[in-house]
Amino acid sequence: MQIHLPDAYDLSDYETLARKQLPPNAWAYLAAAAGDGLTARWNKEAYDRLRLLPHVLCDLTKASTRTQLLGLEIDHPILLAPVAYHRLFHMEGEIATAQGAGAAKAPMVVSTQASTALEDIRAAGTGQLWFQLYVQNDWDFTVKLLRRAEAAGYTALVVTVDAPVSLRTQERRAGFTLPRGVDAVNLRGLSTATFQASGIGDSPLFGGALPVTPLWGEVARLRALTHLPILLKGVQAPDDAARALAEGADGIIVSNHGGRVLDGIPASIDLLPRVVDALEGRIPVLVDGGIRRGTDVLKALALGASAVMIGRPYIHGLAVAGAVGVAHAVHLLRAELEVAMALTGRATLDAVTRDVLVP
Repeated sequence: MQIHLPDAYDLSDYETLARKQLPPNAWAYLAAAAGDGLTARWNKEAYDRLRLLPHVLCDLTKASTRTQLLGLEIDHPILLAPVAYHRLFHMEGEIATAQGAGAAKAPMVVSTQASTALEDIRAAGTGQLWFQLYVQNDWDFTVKLLRRAEAAGYTALVVTVDAPVSLRTQERRAGFTLPRGVDAVNLRGLSTATFQASGIGDSPLFGGALPVTPLWGEVARLRALTHLPILLKGVQAPDDAARALAEGADGIIVSNHGGRVLDGIPASIDLLPRVVDALEGRIPVLVDGGIRRGTDVLKALALGASAVMIGRPYIHGLAVAGAVGVAHAVHLLRAELEVAMALTGRATLDAVTRDVLVP
């Protein structure tokens, strides 16, 4: 069967095509950032400031992007970050994403707020699937989600810790609502408060309506409940990273939620080295936010990341061409990474160190 790829040659092409194709409601949700969008912009600009140092006449006969992560073999260090409601962007939703991820050999992190049952996503995917967990106010419901993920065959647990609340003006201006037939199906039956600022002068949070506020104690409770590796997503401060290690986390994801939660904080890549140095290699550190080129992946690896995650870019691919678009978007990024490795003289990922970068 012949597959027709979209007319896209890098991730920016997919973004342009997706913006033209998606309805305003869906685009507002996907593109929205917190505040003035400073952090979202800095995520990309920070990579642009980093410079690579080429090396020539290097032996690349055994070049490879394969690596191990949490004891799992992966073909390349590019993972798909958790994003909610894929059916907002394509009728097949997370099913198409899982199929595309499998074809591209990219581990996919499935969101708690997926618009498809986590069991159905696992059945459709051929690659590694991790489950992203938002700790709910209802602890019993949280445990049920965990057990469902274990039973379905998910291989790691990603606990998002940086987004107990959010306020995104672009979504509010657009009057964003979930369309009929799209909801967080894995949360059906859960009764929780939802934060929506209703007007100037309100005090919706500290007056008692803060919806989900996970604490450090929940990390230890989860660690005692599951054999799955646990990664904390959204850690940015070195002392938080050290605390995560002490509480039993198996990995850290340095992330500012794509600039969607708190504006004015630094780019993820700027904070990565401090977290890496604080952990001294005891557990793997991943990073997301602002990655749009294979050279960005190389820069993140040079600063100590074990792997990277992308969010919006693969959703752009999903919106444009479903599973094919997801797989192609990852392929483009991986191809650029391989070129960057070759031209900086790095045949394997363990050869990528900070001296890849110009001081």
